[in-house]
Amino acid sequence: MSVLVTGGAGYIGSITVELLHERGTEVVVIDNLGRGHRNAVVPQVKLYEGSIGDAALIKTICAKHKVDSCIHFAALAYVGESVTDPRRYFDNNVSQALSLLGALLDSGVRQFVFSSTCATYGEPEHIPIDEDHQQRPVNPYGWSKLIVERALAGYDLAYGMKFIALRYFNAAGATALHGEDHNPETHLIPIVIDAALGKTQSVPVYGNDYPTPDGTAIRDYIHVTDLGRAHLLALDYLKAGGDSQYLNLGTGTGYSVMEVIDTVRRISGKPVTIEIQPRRAGDPSELVARASRATDVLGWKPQDSSLDNIVETAWRWHSREKTQ
Repeated sequence: MSVLVTGGAGYIGSITVELLHERGTEVVVIDNLGRGHRNAVVPQVKLYEGSIGDAALIKTICAKHKVDSCIHFAALAYVGESVTDPRRYFDNNVSQALSLLGALLDSGVRQFVFSSTCATYGEPEHIPIDEDHQQRPVNPYGWSKLIVERALAGYDLAYGMKFIALRYFNAAGATALHGEDHNPETHLIPIVIDAALGKTQSVPVYGNDYPTPDGTAIRDYIHVTDLGRAHLLALDYLKAGGDSQYLNLGTGTGYSVMEVIDTVRRISGKPVTIEIQPRRAGDPSELVARASRATDVLGWKPQDSSLDNIVETAWRWHSREKTQ
């Protein structure tokens, strides 16, 4: 039996595939390579280039590889883009996901790990944010993920499809093989590293007047290997007969934009110029997770998510990949 990983050529997906392969799990990947990278998938793992909305292809893969579970990463994930092009996000993240679920059901797959997001919560009413916090997304990206969460609840009730929806906070860092390579890049740490490498002239800082110690927004950063391990533990939990769950993945500790920039400066030994810009609409001052439920349910705890380690691993990967 094997696990199907959708979006397995992307950032978090490729690292999860790497971890699955390292522990000897049979794994097969489907990715349309629109934003993933073929060379991000370890060579020993079969990669199908195609759409998760292609039900016939999904059924063929499931039959050929005896798929009994799925980890679903394949989604568009730029908040700003979701606002300007919501049709694309609802088609890709919702319509195609529902097609995927239907094909999996028809193939007898009843274990599903879903890459969700803290964007389903919307503006925080309290910090840290727990899984019982209200879910009122403020952008189409967050809504697209929440709709799939709601669909999964219905599929569990009607068809016995057990799932774990993992609500990420801020994924960051790299392994020796894989790192963050988006175009365009919207995440803070690789943007700051690009400036340290001289690839860009400055780092935009959106707002320095938040009610935080240094005036810049605070976020909960989690190392991508810790995220990957959570997916493996979620898969094991479902295979052992566990019930469906919604779980936050974060550290419970927040760092400000300026703390991240100063850490990159210190670890790289390079200067980084900043450019203060107005706040972006909808950016909360602070987003920090309460992830104790993931510890209770999965036995998961972040191991690699100190800010220094996140920046060090990302700096090593970007320095190698972008200076060759």
